[in-house]
Amino acid sequence: MTAFKTSARSAVVTGATSGIGRAVALALAEKHLNIAINGFGSEAEIEKVLTDLKAAGAKEAIHVPTDMSRVTEVEHFINEALKAFGEVDVLVNNAGIQHTALVEEFPVEKWEQVISINLSASFHSIRMCLPSMKAKNWGRIINIASVHGLVASTQKAAYVAAKHGLVGLTKVVALECADTGITCNAVCPGWVETPLVQKQVEAIAAVDGISIAEARHRLISEKQPSNRFVALDELAQFCLYLVSDLAGSITGSSLPIDGGWTAR
Repeated sequence: MTAFKTSARSAVVTGATSGIGRAVALALAEKHLNIAINGFGSEAEIEKVLTDLKAAGAKEAIHVPTDMSRVTEVEHFINEALKAFGEVDVLVNNAGIQHTALVEEFPVEKWEQVISINLSASFHSIRMCLPSMKAKNWGRIINIASVHGLVASTQKAAYVAAKHGLVGLTKVVALECADTGITCNAVCPGWVETPLVQKQVEAIAAVDGISIAEARHRLISEKQPSNRFVALDELAQFCLYLVSDLAGSITGSSLPIDGGWTAR
């Protein structure tokens, strides 16, 4: 097997205190990158994530408190990473939120919040990181989209719109950087067992009066033919491959990891 090789030295991962973001950050830490993260959690919880990143192999790990719905805070986050590491050559846009409701009942403020965090924040972090990547003529941008960037589900207007927008943004960035050493791809997971998905499981159980186990099975089996969650490690290792030098010709792609969801 060819040994892992990457020109990356420093990475930014948004929404990395739990779930997908944390798993991807840990995988990057194992390759001895500097890691800058943001995300929710108590002071002790965030310190634990930073300790875990350093124990995994990160040269340096920092957390910058950031409200991803505010442009100035996204800019501050990237500037802090640039100040700490001198460059950012891997950007993983993972931060996201969800809200479900019928279109005519969808709260306007929730629409704005979902679009801001799931789409606009990625645009702002990309535009802030590209100068550093272009200076080095190397970079990797990974947008954690969703199968909902490829197909739709009911009661998820804002989330589906944002993730479709993220797939489109990915293609534009890839084209604009096609003659450089910078790639931009969208990873489109199906059901992954994360805090965001756990909330949906709990909502199903509460509304339908069924157990958590039954709600989990109903959620997965409705969409995902594999009848199992995508493992966090599967997703993290796939992102790690995209960061490698071997993935230099993969760009502008929307890559599902979905247990067959979009094959139907």
